[in-house]
Amino acid sequence: MNERPSVPADNHDAEPDATRPDPISPTTDLDDPALYLNRELTWLAFNHRVLHEAADPRTPLLERVKFLAIVSNNLDEFFMKRIGGLKQQIAAGMIKTSVDGRTPVAQIEACQAVCRELHAKQKQVWDRLIPQLADQGIRIVRVADLPPATHELLREYFGTDIFPILTPLAMDPAHPFPFISNLALNLLVTLRFPGADETHMARVKVPVAKDISKRLIAVDGGRTFVTLDDLMIDNLDQLFPGMEIESCARFRVTRNAIVEPSEEAASDLLEMIETELRERHFAPIVRLEVEQGMDPVHRGMLAAELGLNEDEDVFETEGMLAMRDLLELAALDIPELHDEPHHPVEHPLLVKDRRNIFHIIRENGPLLLQHPYQPFATTVERFIDTAAEDPKVLAIKMTLYRTSAEGKILDSLTRASRNGKQVAVLVELKARFDEAANIRWARRLEAEGIHVNYGVLGLKTHCKLIFVVRRDYAQLRRYYHIGTGNYHSGTSKLYTDLGILGCDEDLGQDITELFNYITGYSPPHYRKALVAPYRMKQAILEWIRREIHHQEAGREGHIQIKMNALEDVDITRALYEASRAGVRVDLIIRDTCRFRPDIPGLSESARVVSIVGRFLEHARILYFHNGGDEVYYIGSADMMQRNLENRVEVHAPVEDSALRQELRLILDAQLADQRSAWDMQPDGTYRQRRPDDDSTKGVQEILIGVAKRRLVAASRHKEKKIRSRLIGHFQRRLRSNKESG
Repeated sequence: MNERPSVPADNHDAEPDATRPDPISPTTDLDDPALYLNRELTWLAFNHRVLHEAADPRTPLLERVKFLAIVSNNLDEFFMKRIGGLKQQIAAGMIKTSVDGRTPVAQIEACQAVCRELHAKQKQVWDRLIPQLADQGIRIVRVADLPPATHELLREYFGTDIFPILTPLAMDPAHPFPFISNLALNLLVTLRFPGADETHMARVKVPVAKDISKRLIAVDGGRTFVTLDDLMIDNLDQLFPGMEIESCARFRVTRNAIVEPSEEAASDLLEMIETELRERHFAPIVRLEVEQGMDPVHRGMLAAELGLNEDEDVFETEGMLAMRDLLELAALDIPELHDEPHHPVEHPLLVKDRRNIFHIIRENGPLLLQHPYQPFATTVERFIDTAAEDPKVLAIKMTLYRTSAEGKILDSLTRASRNGKQVAVLVELKARFDEAANIRWARRLEAEGIHVNYGVLGLKTHCKLIFVVRRDYAQLRRYYHIGTGNYHSGTSKLYTDLGILGCDEDLGQDITELFNYITGYSPPHYRKALVAPYRMKQAILEWIRREIHHQEAGREGHIQIKMNALEDVDITRALYEASRAGVRVDLIIRDTCRFRPDIPGLSESARVVSIVGRFLEHARILYFHNGGDEVYYIGSADMMQRNLENRVEVHAPVEDSALRQELRLILDAQLADQRSAWDMQPDGTYRQRRPDDDSTKGVQEILIGVAKRRLVAASRHKEKKIRSRLIGHFQRRLRSNKESG
């Protein structure tokens, strides 16, 4: 069905050498640690691919700035979650090696080495972007270099809008070392009284906050900016009048985000999460960043006061600290420096049919939703909004992992409750970095009389479900939405996700039993749904083994998995066994991936592709050829141990032939991509594919066009024909890629 694309012979900006695993033994022993790539290092390698988008001249200029900022933000979260977790393992005395043969100490050392390389490359990319931005009139300048009149206006602004907020904190024997907030930018100021020899130190927090100030301050309302920290440095004489400023250097700290009390010991889960959030504020520090040129004595003092190893945990940064703030620059409204605006197009079956959406689903069968190519508002939000108002709807149940105040989801649930419907919502309080928001949503819903549940003890509820019970004629019918992404109107515009609207009786019964299990204690029995942690992993392993049996019996064995991550060791091992048996294995994995393709005698029939583009790839698809009786599933779970064993996840079958064709088109288009695709090499590094023509579009741009063409074809009742033509087109490209290779 799908042929393997060629891999360019030259290496296009491969990852740092520190990410490369040890060479494998020729025996291809599946217990060999070298076969299993490290989870942390492969995630850092993904960030190298993101950084490449910032360096790629084919990417519009302000989009390049955006990618640079995203890498900075990702590294912050990496230290908070992954390095923080490894440091906890060390503190607990854990010396057990990971499947790739590394102890926690060895993993931290390897990760820190890669992070230092990434920091250096960030600086190189930023240095190349600065003159290109200047060519467009966009500059970040030093306050001291501005004309006197502009300088004086900024000084007045500082005195009226910034100075009253600042609180310099002395650092001496009479004053304890001040608390340093996570990820906040700080100034370390050294000063003395006039004529005195003794120096004093003070810390001043740079107040970058939504209600106070952005990091970048526009000068004269144009495209010239100064940083807030530079403005503060230029006005230290106002903060310390009469004092002599000896030096000033920026620094910031990163704190561990892994603070998880035992749920079994907690009498109230919401109260436990609130306690965790307070403790996280004071969590141990795992990284100190200082600007280049800071006095070594001051650097050592900070490291000692913060309890860090100066050689390992201190990162000296040349140039701008906290590059995540460059998102402010990337948000400039200069259309010619951005990607072409993307306007989602309506679902072909919903665009002109303003009937009750439940009638459309019942009469047309299941609908496959593709975000961001189709709008969230007129699909998912329309579904739940209709449920809130429809007098025949009796009950609504849903899971909330992450959501937003801007969308209509919460308002629809509130209206449904006020309209007398039974409404139950499972709010996952343990969604990392969204705990505080989810507590607010939970309390808001409870105040409206909605039944709020916090899930199953010991498990995170990560599945994406909306369940509606409606009286259709003389019977009750179950309708549902099952998705791969969160019910979040913001990320629905930025992430690629899939969802199904349907009313299949067996699947509806499965979801009924799942909600009864989540909100109560009813033991579930599932007919079609794959549900973790109960049977999902076991079923996937069985299906992989089934492909091996098909291959050994002379039938084509073929597995395709599109995921964010492939980390589970058992799944990885089973995929090696399948590939060794000759089963074709296509893995479209966005970031973390333990599997190594194209190893002689083991994984020669396998390939690993990573797609990096303007949208974050987030959809999850499982495909098994199954001797011609094909199996397609979509859902919420990545192939990670935590998802398969410690979370409530749902994958749903896609049985409708037209919907399967849509999934086939997505898979074929991504495997044929020649702009956004990176091929993993046998050593675990990646090479970006390069087309002959630099104007070649990436798969996401192609799918934007596909959505538009499908809508036009639907208006002419030719959607089936255009879908078949597109599938044929991408399969021909796959064959052509193989032949040209």
